[in-house]
Amino acid sequence: MNNTKQKQLAKILAHNWWMLLLRGFVAVLFGLLTWFLPQISLEFLVLLFGAFVLVDGVMGVGMAISGRKEYEDWWVLLLWGFVGVGIGILTFAAPIATGLVLLFFIAIWAIATGVLEIVVAIRLRREIEGEWLLVLGGLVSIVFGVLLMLHPGAGALALVWLIGTYAVAFGILLVILAFRTRSFSRQLDV
Repeated sequence: MNNTKQKQLAKILAHNWWMLLLRGFVAVLFGLLTWFLPQISLEFLVLLFGAFVLVDGVMGVGMAISGRKEYEDWWVLLLWGFVGVGIGILTFAAPIATGLVLLFFIAIWAIATGVLEIVVAIRLRREIEGEWLLVLGGLVSIVFGVLLMLHPGAGALALVWLIGTYAVAFGILLVILAFRTRSFSRQLDV
């Protein structure tokens, strides 16, 4: 990707740093709820996960649309958001789904989100400091999704704790990235 495209994408993220921050806080809140309420039913977990992924996807779509005039590859961000919206809708459409189906919804979303985050980080590597946090977040998402697919027989309590741990780790990384993005926004003259 050429330098102009990198700057355009960096400006989109810098302009919308607060969306990254909000996504991080939502992820941490989701994770903490699963840690402190491990006895919640699988159906509630499905609805909580659906809400989390849907909100995350809508915010991703919003970020893409707000930057479509500045960045010609804005569709990558849009795809990232649509994946979240799609998985969120699927989750709400089948709230009584078995734990295995929920597991694969979560795994597919985590893997797709992780891959797209790494793509965005690679495209920004020359424009921002701390892009490794986005790569790390993407890798955490991919590893999480693969682990869920490899161990579908995990107990419900273990699944809840694993989901909570992932959400907190991912959320913290997004919060750090949001503040780093905010700090370099001044350098980009956004």
